[in-house]
Amino acid sequence: MKNRYLIFRTDRIGDLLVCAILIKSIKKNDLSAEITLITSDKNYFYAKNFPFIDQTFLLKNNFFSKLSLILKLRRYEFNNIIIHDNKNRSKLISFFLKSKNKIVLKRQEKFSHIDNIKFILKKMNFLFNDESLNILSHNKSKSNETKKVQLHFDEKWIHKNYIQKFINIEPNENELFDFVKKLHAKSKLELIITTGNNIPLVLKNILPKIYELNIKVYEKLDFNELEKITSNSALLISCHGAISHIASANEISQIDIIDKSYNYKRWTDHFRNYNFIYRDKFLNLTEKIIQKL
Repeated sequence: MKNRYLIFRTDRIGDLLVCAILIKSIKKNDLSAEITLITSDKNYFYAKNFPFIDQTFLLKNNFFSKLSLILKLRRYEFNNIIIHDNKNRSKLISFFLKSKNKIVLKRQEKFSHIDNIKFILKKMNFLFNDESLNILSHNKSKSNETKKVQLHFDEKWIHKNYIQKFINIEPNENELFDFVKKLHAKSKLELIITTGNNIPLVLKNILPKIYELNIKVYEKLDFNELEKITSNSALLISCHGAISHIASANEISQIDIIDKSYNYKRWTDHFRNYNFIYRDKFLNLTEKIIQKL
């Protein structure tokens, strides 16, 4: 007989990657566990990549989606319902569902996300094992190619496209190209550049000069494509995001660019091979990154 667990994670991919540690921990503690995950439209398709998630349902933030989901889930009685996203919509839906135990994870800044996972496991009399951090061990995308240094240049480097209160690290074209040249010269490994769904204009404008250095640039990648590249890198340089969790899950060395105003330790307390640099004027940031190579 299976023990059913329902987990709500109706937010982003980075949040899902943290939740995957919890899910894998439950599976290690309870071999009969059947995991149903409630997702958002931002992480629904990516969640389907994880073989230790048995069922995945999409929740849209409207009345009909909530009602439909309640009707589908009322067929089951869950051993545990875990509101891992602490969203009101998730709490509302769980109110109408049958469960022996419900755990609502409240947002507490002083605790890291890995501490919260250990707290949830303790509530269920489960133990945490570091092996559960290897959430991508099922991944078949790793290759025997020569490892590379990956610079992920996305919207987080562009001041108007990111959190305005964070320190502006946006380069001009000359500063960015000079940085790429220094990375290319200093690194003993091949340098590649990746972007998210949209390539920043400052990078797009210097692509011809970058190609002259025989540096590959992978544009407009979806997250599955990005994961494959990062999983085969030796070093990731990026502004903190979901890609940072991919590097940690694969124990890949990373230089994570973060802002002093935010408690990133909540997200990174469990990271392996982790280095960070605080956001700064781009020229200062360049020197600090080069020094860490």
